[in-house]
Amino acid sequence: MGWWQVDADTLAGARFVVSPLAETLAALKTLHRPAAAHPGQRRWLEEHLGAYRARLEADPQAAALVPAALGGGWNATFLTPVPSAESLGFDGELVSVRATSPDAARADLAHCLHGPPPPALADGDLAGCAARLLRWAWEETVAPDWARRRRVLEADVLARAARSAQGGWAAALDGTRPGLRWLGGERLQITTGDAGERQLAGARLVFVPVTFQQSWLCWDEPRPARGPRGHGVVYPCAGVLAEVPVEGAAPLAALLGPGRAAVLARLAEPKSTTQLVALTGLPLGSVGRHLRVLREARLVGRRREGRIVLYFPTSVGRALLDAQG
Repeated sequence: MGWWQVDADTLAGARFVVSPLAETLAALKTLHRPAAAHPGQRRWLEEHLGAYRARLEADPQAAALVPAALGGGWNATFLTPVPSAESLGFDGELVSVRATSPDAARADLAHCLHGPPPPALADGDLAGCAARLLRWAWEETVAPDWARRRRVLEADVLARAARSAQGGWAAALDGTRPGLRWLGGERLQITTGDAGERQLAGARLVFVPVTFQQSWLCWDEPRPARGPRGHGVVYPCAGVLAEVPVEGAAPLAALLGPGRAAVLARLAEPKSTTQLVALTGLPLGSVGRHLRVLREARLVGRRREGRIVLYFPTSVGRALLDAQG
């Protein structure tokens, strides 16, 4: 079993954060080994896989870099910097990748491969090659849909924050990544495999959701000038939240209005008002009004869990959703 020893100060400062770079790397890993977790992702692969393969065909160094850095049991560390708790945006996060020296990048790849990198990676600016490929993946496959993806990720973060308030870290981390669970006694199990132990005293710890079925661990190499060493766990956000919203349910929108239809369609699992705001992009007041109308129409019910009010479809509301597919 692999686990991290997390002292009280590190745990108190731990955060769930959204990272455009992590989302982009998850997209790249999905393109490298294409497997769709749901219909929306299948459509995404159909849209982008051909362009990705053409991009690698035109860049032999990138074509060699991807399987070397992402194709084994471990990701190259320089491609997986630990996200900051503050939003830096994609460009701000990419700076860390781009700043990696050629020698450090090649040593990192040798560690991943358990041997020297292939000839195509023996020289040249590997960090620059990686940064250009990540920028392509961001601009072509993630950024056009980033506003929606960000809402999905923020809703997952809000849901886990609510779980943490009710049941502590054990509840917040449940269902994030296989093998990840809070053991208590300042111990965080990160895998069921034999990955040894790490001491995280005085470290920075973040948990990072992505909308793809990808997961990895990351940590910063020691750099005193950068402050506390960062450690991160990237995990696929809750599957129900990762689904692409059904844009074709025009009859439901015509019946209820687009706002109320958007709210009802996102209640496959109970959600709070704050989560619905994050998922729909609607203002808090609008979500509240839509929920009131849906409750009066007996399409939505509510229940309290501690300090949180959760909304859910009634049997009538569920039947209406099922009729729309």
